[in-house]
Amino acid sequence: MSATRPSAGPGLMLPGLREVYAAFVREADALPALPGPLEAEVWTSARLGALESAAPHAQARRAALADLITCLRAAATPGARAFLAALAAIGPVEGRGAAGRAAEGLGDAAAAPWEGSLGRAVPGQAWLIQEGPLDGDRLICEFRYEDAGTRGLHATAVRLGHGDVPSEVVIVGDVPALMAAARQAMRAELCVVQPYDPAAVGRRLRAALNNAEPGGRGGSSPHKETGSEPLPEACYPAVALARHRAGLLP
Repeated sequence: MSATRPSAGPGLMLPGLREVYAAFVREADALPALPGPLEAEVWTSARLGALESAAPHAQARRAALADLITCLRAAATPGARAFLAALAAIGPVEGRGAAGRAAEGLGDAAAAPWEGSLGRAVPGQAWLIQEGPLDGDRLICEFRYEDAGTRGLHATAVRLGHGDVPSEVVIVGDVPALMAAARQAMRAELCVVQPYDPAAVGRRLRAALNNAEPGGRGGSSPHKETGSEPLPEACYPAVALARHRAGLLP
């Protein structure tokens, strides 16, 4: 009778990425020590961006996300719980329920002090910055966390080029400095800054970010079938969080 070989870990749909998931689990040990929910969401968005940029198609991205949730649940550390809570709050919609259930199942792991604030952002002012006909529109949307006052004020800054294709996606932590620089540039007649209807911003951002073509590496050619420009590689770290924030707009 042959001996049963012990399992190397939970069953995965993409076992070739087991070491990648293990690295994410190890990195998550530092997550509970981050100072607040914004830092945790930015950290999580960067890891999601790494998975998405490496996935050849949406099915592979969904499989990798499901595997990551499985590995985090098996790790059962405070960092794994924090990562799962962040995935449940701002991750891809199709994985939020599973991540939330997995986080709730790790009740013995200590919760990060900001866990309850994850994803609970409230939209504020929206701005349109136009620097020139070839630079596209830069959409700035301010957000605050519920019951946090001015603490945690931040913004998404998304530049949309021809056809509203994203060319830049960043999360801004110092909103007053950003807007002061924009107004200074406007006084120098380098750009135009004006308030923008949050509902119009929401429609444009959701269409641009949710339908973005994967596979951008900088200077990539348009998609052969759709003709759309792929999402630039530099956008991936912030795109998951930007998608979540766009979903909060009217």
